[in-house]
Amino acid sequence: MFAFKLVLSCNSHHNLIGIIGGSGFDDPNLFENPVELDLSTPFGKPSDVLLSGQIAGVPCVLLARHGRKHQYQPSDVNYRANIWALKQAGCTHVLATTATGSLVEDYQPGDLVILDDFIDRTWGRKCTFYDRTEGGPRGVCHLPMHPAFCERSRRALQDAARLRGYKYHENGTAVVIQGPRFSSRAESLMHRQWGGHLVNMTTVPEVNLAKEAGLSYAAVALVTDYDCWRKDEKSVSVSEVLAMFAKNVKKAADVILDAVQILAADTDLEYLDAHENMVSSAIMLKE
Repeated sequence: MFAFKLVLSCNSHHNLIGIIGGSGFDDPNLFENPVELDLSTPFGKPSDVLLSGQIAGVPCVLLARHGRKHQYQPSDVNYRANIWALKQAGCTHVLATTATGSLVEDYQPGDLVILDDFIDRTWGRKCTFYDRTEGGPRGVCHLPMHPAFCERSRRALQDAARLRGYKYHENGTAVVIQGPRFSSRAESLMHRQWGGHLVNMTTVPEVNLAKEAGLSYAAVALVTDYDCWRKDEKSVSVSEVLAMFAKNVKKAADVILDAVQILAADTDLEYLDAHENMVSSAIMLKE
């Protein structure tokens, strides 16, 4: 039995879309009828209170991944509490934004990328709900990670970017590093040899936890820099990354907001049941 069904009502018959981001979604006029949800989970507190409201009439829940004051570095984010809290709030989908460095020439700063795969180079992060935490699910979950992201939500992000006329890439593999430091040049060159298109610090374990929770999860990456693999490239600097992010974050936010509308209009929700059934079939539990 999928543990979330034991503690939460099944939400397969309607859409409630969670948004993980923060920057670009702090416009007080963005959410209609906002309500703060201060939730606790078996895995601790999420990064911040959740903000529940509506975007153009569509129910949504917003969570700042790093906290609204950006107080948590990537390896200190309580990803399990974040995803569990969104599920607890009734979310069926999660759309995420992430700032990324580019590992290939034609993924240029300012471009958007709809992620479709990842390479995990993190360590020590809590990457499953199934670890005998009191109040958490029971058993061991051997979760398949292909496809890594929900194709339906990915398509909604692609359609939104295309209709906006933004430059975007339909696919991208993110190499997820531990952080908070940036890569060395040798690491950056290695990541290129592995076939990575982008490098970031937060996609793992967020993507696998969302999948383990039976959620429809997809992410739009905003390219902020070229990492440090190019021969004449300077080191990545926080100021340059923040400047590029600030200049282009509205594009990522627009794509998320439009994808919310696309997903809300979708009446064929059998794929949501398929996500939960896939998780159920991945759990080993001996009584």
